[in-house]
Amino acid sequence: MEKPLFVRVICYVRRVPEVSRFYGIRICIYPDDHGEPHFHAQYAEDEAKVRIRPLGIMEGNLPAKAIGLVFEWTALHENELLEAYHRAQNHQSPGKIEPLK
Repeated sequence: MEKPLFVRVICYVRRVPEVSRFYGIRICIYPDDHGEPHFHAQYAEDEAKVRIRPLGIMEGNLPAKAIGLVFEWTALHENELLEAYHRAQNHQSPGKIEPLK
């Protein structure tokens, strides 16, 4: 499910914190985006909201190869992602997480 253009523009204007980037995939954690711990993965024009635990796609879609890379990266950095999500919810910088190599 693609966000409307005005939502995507607002996200870029707000300078949503990017926590990692690898193989053309951008990982962001939006401040004030409540609910179960998650992040947003963007690849080209596609975006998915990814639940950290249990790992899964909450909404949106990515190409199968990108989903595989995102899931692999998430499994390697699960605890760091949970910490980054909680920092963002407390209006702190989520920080950076090493990309998939």
